[in-house]
Amino acid sequence: MSFAGALAFALGGALAAAAWPHAAAAQSWPSSVDTTVAGAESTRVPHKPSDVRVVVSVKERQLWVIAGRDTVRQARVSVASGRDFTYEGRKWRFATPRGTLRVQGKRTDPKWLPPDWHYAEVAQTHGLKLRPLPKGGARLRDGSRVLVRDSVAGLMREGDTTFLALPVDEHIVFDSTLFIPPIDSHNRHLVGELGRYALDLGNGYLLHGTPDQSTIGSDTTHGCIRLADDDLEWLYRYIPVGARVQVR
Repeated sequence: MSFAGALAFALGGALAAAAWPHAAAAQSWPSSVDTTVAGAESTRVPHKPSDVRVVVSVKERQLWVIAGRDTVRQARVSVASGRDFTYEGRKWRFATPRGTLRVQGKRTDPKWLPPDWHYAEVAQTHGLKLRPLPKGGARLRDGSRVLVRDSVAGLMREGDTTFLALPVDEHIVFDSTLFIPPIDSHNRHLVGELGRYALDLGNGYLLHGTPDQSTIGSDTTHGCIRLADDDLEWLYRYIPVGARVQVR
């Protein structure tokens, strides 16, 4: 199969499994912030970040930021679908975790590292087999090899040592098989799927954005909590690392 024969599919996403850096220092809180809660006036925010908590209702698909006794921000959110997914003997359940979590870190322009379920969904949708791409590469039916070199997946034709790098934003599909790229390859790190900011809640769960703002308020994620761009930027600016996030 030629390089051009590789089948590319659009990438989408939710649950992040990226490696996060050490938690950033908590931001200083302003003496006051302008809320966007309908009909609300500007509310003074306490200087102690420990007085602030985020509350998320999975049922109502709403998020509130509470400072002391005051609600200083309210936002619609997307939550997990709650469905089960099975493919080739593996099973996943897409649920937003309940309980008290904490913001463990914050990122700008976060990269998404798609979990295996993402590739399994694509393979099922398009009737493909699913196979991890081994470190040593995989031989194709026409004698070519698909392999990783310098953290990028590529193709080498039989009898030719030329390495043809594959696009990092397309799936790797040859011989009706979708190859899952290695964790440390550029083909597994996608930019733009999580919005401009993300707040890490631990265990791969995030408060993050989405390129498709029309999905905000739905139950379509794979576990994470999605927000509209302006709400996400507000949370990134004013919610400190260590703040409680109560999901109910």
